[in-house]
Amino acid sequence: MGALSPLGHDWPTVEARLKSRRNAVQVMEEWKQYDGLNTQVGAPAAPFELPPQTYSRKTMRGMGRVALLATRASELALSDAGLLGDPLVKSGRMGISYGSSAGTPANMGDFGRMITEKTTEGITATTYVRMMSHTAAVNIGVFFGVTGRIITTSSACTSGSQGIGYAYEAIKLGRQVAMLAGGAEELDATGAAVFDTLFATSTKHNETPELTPKPFHAQRDGLVLGEGACTLVLEELEHARARGARIHAELIGYGTNSDGRHITQPHAETMAQAMRLALEDAGVAPSAVGYVNAHGTATEHGDIAETTATNLVFGERMPISSLKSYMGHTLGACGALEAWMSIEMMRSGWFAPTLHLERETVDPHCGPLDYITGEGRRIQTDIVMSNNFAFGGINTSLVFRRWE
Repeated sequence: MGALSPLGHDWPTVEARLKSRRNAVQVMEEWKQYDGLNTQVGAPAAPFELPPQTYSRKTMRGMGRVALLATRASELALSDAGLLGDPLVKSGRMGISYGSSAGTPANMGDFGRMITEKTTEGITATTYVRMMSHTAAVNIGVFFGVTGRIITTSSACTSGSQGIGYAYEAIKLGRQVAMLAGGAEELDATGAAVFDTLFATSTKHNETPELTPKPFHAQRDGLVLGEGACTLVLEELEHARARGARIHAELIGYGTNSDGRHITQPHAETMAQAMRLALEDAGVAPSAVGYVNAHGTATEHGDIAETTATNLVFGERMPISSLKSYMGHTLGACGALEAWMSIEMMRSGWFAPTLHLERETVDPHCGPLDYITGEGRRIQTDIVMSNNFAFGGINTSLVFRRWE
């Protein structure tokens, strides 16, 4: 597993930040220049360095920031898997399943200027490559010489989780031995504007970013956008065992479906069905799951629908929390980042609380669940679930099992 996140880029750093109960949200000074943009807070990825011997002007020519984040996270994941430079990567037996909401917005702007100003000035041979929706997956493939299948999952907030899910299915069907799977997103004011128009962004804490977002809270005021990338190396079990791989966890279930009702209004019943599909695929009962990592965006409709759905599947006893309270909504990256962190929390036996939330401040309209608050929770469990839900009514659920 490899990641670049607002909280840090390795688990010890991230875990320390989670335990400090401090978020990574900050005032985005450059957003103040946009007339009409109401939210002015975001959570950029923490600073990171690129090895100059591999990240040259030539190798990065077709990369915007989202592709660069994805490629570096994949490099860290391959290194963690002991596969960096391994013949498997270029053999055709390894593929890629990866997504982002979109490509680099600045390059979309280049074409926007062409339409409004009737000039191609500023458009180069790489402008489209940087802005295309599958730029992250394609750039990963070119950078590492991957010749297996590429599955592109540009499905907004489920891009990362669908990337993992479809990679799992490709291996399960015997089409690939291993897959680079996950998602990425760069932080940009245009993304904030999307949610601003839906009155879904946090606007009351533009001067106090440490107090937002507040998933499940009765006084939440909307989501905060974040940035990052995360790649999981999925590998067929016997192949991993044969080469002596260090296995972090086993992915045992994946469920995905669609609401078929509304583009932006989530539907609890189909969200619950996605969770049931994942449990059925995993061959485990709801009672076997010890923790659910929530999508938890801090929007009213989303929080209520998701928690209602979770209650329908698990009842009131289920421990649940949202990592977006720390790092904001990383859109295409969130499914992968939250899967990684859920696996690590399962391995450590400590689960982070939802920031800013107390039992008495939970929105009474949210489904009755065991909301993790305060200092977090010690839970010994062998199975966790990570859920994500996206525009278009796309629902995903992943089930991970501890590997001893």
